[in-house]
Amino acid sequence: MPKNVLLAEDEPNIVESLTFLLERAGYAVSSEQDGQAALDAALAKRPDLVILDVMLSGIDGFEILRRLRAEESFKGTPIIMLTAKGQREDREAALKAGANLYITKPFSNAEVIEAVKSLVNGESA
Repeated sequence: MPKNVLLAEDEPNIVESLTFLLERAGYAVSSEQDGQAALDAALAKRPDLVILDVMLSGIDGFEILRRLRAEESFKGTPIIMLTAKGQREDREAALKAGANLYITKPFSNAEVIEAVKSLVNGESA
């Protein structure tokens, strides 16, 4: 049974490319483009890993991260922040709030796929 990945991203090209790459690597991928929809989907579907953009409409990725980490059932769920916000303060805030990894755009497809594989398998990325 494939591991489930939730992709919260509002850029259609990134959704399309990451969905293709992750599915090719054997993952089941669902995606949401709005912050509230992403939070609702995460809570309802309980994915094995979440990839969060920071800049989403409605609720931003930082707030989604905080809310998911407040849920007991998400304490061990890997969460990757994937964002154009490359400032050190943003990275530190995400890691402090519980992100497992912070990847800035533009990113290497191989880097993201390897990070997903490592985190889903319980390794540190």
